[in-house]
Amino acid sequence: MVWQTKKGADYLMRSYYDKTGRRKQTSLGVRSADTEAQKIEFELRRDEAKTRFKAIDVVMDRQAAINRAVSLGRVPMTSAKIIRALNDAGVLGAGLRIVGTNAIYAYEAPAGVTVDASITTTGDIDLLFDSRQKLRLVGSEEVSEQSLLDVLTSVDKSFAKTRQAYRAQNADGYLVDLIKPMRNPPWKKDRVRIGDAEADLTASEIEGLVWLENSPSFEAIAIDERGYPLRIVAADPRVWAIHKHWVSQRIDRDPIKKRRDAEQARVVGAIVAQFLLHLPANPADLRMLPMSVVDDAAFIFAQAGQD
Repeated sequence: MVWQTKKGADYLMRSYYDKTGRRKQTSLGVRSADTEAQKIEFELRRDEAKTRFKAIDVVMDRQAAINRAVSLGRVPMTSAKIIRALNDAGVLGAGLRIVGTNAIYAYEAPAGVTVDASITTTGDIDLLFDSRQKLRLVGSEEVSEQSLLDVLTSVDKSFAKTRQAYRAQNADGYLVDLIKPMRNPPWKKDRVRIGDAEADLTASEIEGLVWLENSPSFEAIAIDERGYPLRIVAADPRVWAIHKHWVSQRIDRDPIKKRRDAEQARVVGAIVAQFLLHLPANPADLRMLPMSVVDDAAFIFAQAGQD
């Protein structure tokens, strides 16, 4: 809240971000005993909030050190920083979800298990863009709107768009892919970028992603390599595992990647069947998938339950 002079009178102005991420101001009235009291109350509450935040920060730092000491940290730092930045920008779970290998960290966390590094090691992150939703990346006080590339460069200045318009890469070779479902019919047009800037990443359309797009969201708190909590929003693990199995069966898939896809599908199927018992693999919850695809992957849940 700040005072602003207009036509010789002082007005109390409140600054805020709306649902689209745009920074706005609204007047609370001309300067008076009432508005002065509002501003004093606001500043007191703000100072109290800052004090509480600092205290919580100390606890978080201490707990993070404990998490590191007992090796609870799972999510690699580059992935964690990107996911955290997307969450801060207001689009994680609101138009963007984590798919691909990094989603496994969301599935193992509530199950209380850790997946072997050979299954989770990756040098990229896949961001599923739901182009049906209108979303805007929230900026800082200085910049009210951002592009996805702006978010990535806030994490690592070396991130830059590659010749493949859907991909960004940093100096270490870490890749960020923006992907979206292929529409039916394929020539149907919808949004391909989060913002309006043509220089931003353009989502690549991939067959089969509509199943993940239409699946329920799965949210979990994982722990990053430094020991700090990390909110991850991914696709439903049942749909994710079935989709991975489907990908592993495609004849146009690289043979090495097919084997990894199949193993990831089996592992996540085991997590669902043995630990996420509130997510039964029943047809009603998997209606966004073709029945033939569900039937073909049913064994990854059945075998897991027998282990």
